Amino acid sequence: MRWFSLLPLPTSHLAARFLAAELLTTLLLGILLPSPAARADGLRPMVPEDYFRFTFLSSPQISPDSTEVVYVAAKVSEDRRSRESSLWLVSTAGGDGPLQLTVGDTDAAPKWSPDGRWIAFLRTVETPASQDSKPKRETQVFRIRRNGGEAQPLTSVEGGVTSFLWSPDGRHLLLTRRTEEDGEMAAAEAPDGENLKEASEDSDEPQPDIKVVRSALYKRNGTGYLDDKQAHFWWFDIETRTTRRLTAGAGWNDENPSISPDGSHLVFDADRSGEEYDGGPNDDLWIVPITDDGGPLPKARQLTDHPHSDTAPSWSPNGDSIAYLHTDGPYEQTEILLRDAAGSAPPRRLTDGFDRHPSNLRWAADGQGLFFLADDRGARRLFHLDLPGGRIRQLLSEQASVADLEVAPRGDLLTFTLHDETRLAEVWVCRPDGSEARALTRANAELLAELERGALETLDLSQATGSFQGFVLKPVGWRAGASFPLVLQIKGGPGGMWGHRWMHEFQMLAGKGWGVAFVNYRGSTGYGEAHQNAVRQDYGGVDAQDNLDFLEQLLERNPWIDRERLFLTGGSHGGFLTNWILTRTDRFRAAVTQRSVSNWVSEAGTQQYTPRQMNVEFGGSLWENYDLYWDRSPIKHADRISTPTLILHGDQDHICPIGQAQELFYALKANGVETELVIFEGENHSLSRTGTPINLVERLRRIIEWFERHS
Repeated sequence: MRWFSLLPLPTSHLAARFLAAELLTTLLLGILLPSPAARADGLRPMVPEDYFRFTFLSSPQISPDSTEVVYVAAKVSEDRRSRESSLWLVSTAGGDGPLQLTVGDTDAAPKWSPDGRWIAFLRTVETPASQDSKPKRETQVFRIRRNGGEAQPLTSVEGGVTSFLWSPDGRHLLLTRRTEEDGEMAAAEAPDGENLKEASEDSDEPQPDIKVVRSALYKRNGTGYLDDKQAHFWWFDIETRTTRRLTAGAGWNDENPSISPDGSHLVFDADRSGEEYDGGPNDDLWIVPITDDGGPLPKARQLTDHPHSDTAPSWSPNGDSIAYLHTDGPYEQTEILLRDAAGSAPPRRLTDGFDRHPSNLRWAADGQGLFFLADDRGARRLFHLDLPGGRIRQLLSEQASVADLEVAPRGDLLTFTLHDETRLAEVWVCRPDGSEARALTRANAELLAELERGALETLDLSQATGSFQGFVLKPVGWRAGASFPLVLQIKGGPGGMWGHRWMHEFQMLAGKGWGVAFVNYRGSTGYGEAHQNAVRQDYGGVDAQDNLDFLEQLLERNPWIDRERLFLTGGSHGGFLTNWILTRTDRFRAAVTQRSVSNWVSEAGTQQYTPRQMNVEFGGSLWENYDLYWDRSPIKHADRISTPTLILHGDQDHICPIGQAQELFYALKANGVETELVIFEGENHSLSRTGTPINLVERLRRIIEWFERHS
């Protein structure tokens, strides 16, 4: 084995990488390996171009009578530069296949009216040019009858709408809009003594092209430089098409609203401490009355008050209680809390002893329980919490990932999307006890029927913080006694988790005849708080060690893996770890580092996270803990790298700015390492997930080509 000690690093350059004998062995093994495309059953391996044929389903919603589900289906556009989404209807009883409801290409976020006659949704439209403005694209609320017909616009508000809710009586919509705060409206909600920003003066004079930055948080991935708009709520009358403002304030965003069952009040979360744009975590719950009297802006009442995070409130069906998510810090356990809507009694903690992070909280229709999702040992599972007894139980046995959970108004069905490593997300339903679970859609069945796909094999591991897991996907064409190369994939994060979820990249690599392996290293969610906390202020420590130890155990247990043909790749935190590991070993034939960090010193000052947030990760500022920032920077040790390395990066990445890739490229070039830098113009940190389809597929092609080149 060619491992270097973890700390300290070696002080001399690496020896030449490959000997002639190794090269000859590799060539002979490549000749002897079976072609992954040779299949008697007619199946073929998955290739990057298959991505253009995928259908992505999301946002299922059950009708009030529980007979139909509306959902969003998105497909890649003909020019391969966007995704076109429309609404579809499917019966919960089965029978006939889904029916397309809308023909728009940006339709999203459908919601049934309380009487079940209408479906409202968001659609992005182009506003006409005027004498004072150019045409622009804005998102507005439309509605369409349940039995089809022409979609009708409901709203035409300036700046558009980001989200909406139906009122319980079906006569109003609650709109979330992002607008600039004028002084008078903002003052109504501003904390005493707060300096409100002045409204910009209209002027006919030419203006310079500048962005004035005053807050620590001034840019965000996928958005770019932040403007002066904040999110607040409006009450929209469907009959009169008029709006009334419910919340205001400069310096914070009001988010995650829930309307009381009687339609009289609104609860939401917001960080109104004045520290949101400093990276503060102080979200609390607030309540405002909903009135149509034309009077002054209603005053918000603070329901919770603690120095960390209370979010995602949800009103109980009887209106007496509010359930919400609570955390005491960025590495602390997420809990479900329940408190009375009046705020007169202390909150009740419902998830003591549940060592996972709940999300997607939904009430049972009878108010006697809560449904939620949580990452758990490689799967995202569906749980039910019984309020009278406090019992939490898992509802589905599927080794899969559940998303988009919703409860039928009648309470007799749940709907959600479900996917795993062998199938894309489809719309499912089940009973509230988890029984009778079944898929309602088969949007990708025809394509998947052509493709050879493998299931993950689990490798259970243990270390000081408890048990965790690694996974391996065998290559297409695998057979006992043969030898195959392996790609070690390193997930991002360090939070989050990989496992039983749709990851087309893994199937495509396996389709080329490579095994694929990954581990949910310390720092990952889904294995308990101790496992997640272990990486705190230790980037490049236990997270790197877990990947290296996992690889050793994998090699010991799987003799089919060719030890001389190991490859390495990862993105985001996985990209950082790829860079870091390359400074410690030359045993990988080639590596691909994606949207990575190479220098924590320059990263700290150029990415979207604030000094306050970075201080949490590194135990202090650059000036207080400089040695940790610099010592854990791959760029410091880049003269130890000899592995051929492909660098993939988007030029609009604000989580790992493009300079991180440029610094690494410079270092590898300066030290004579074979390297290429591929810059995806206009792409941000989410290229591998939601990037422009043609660029997303090109990324896959480049990864495969680089590994093939060095096989």
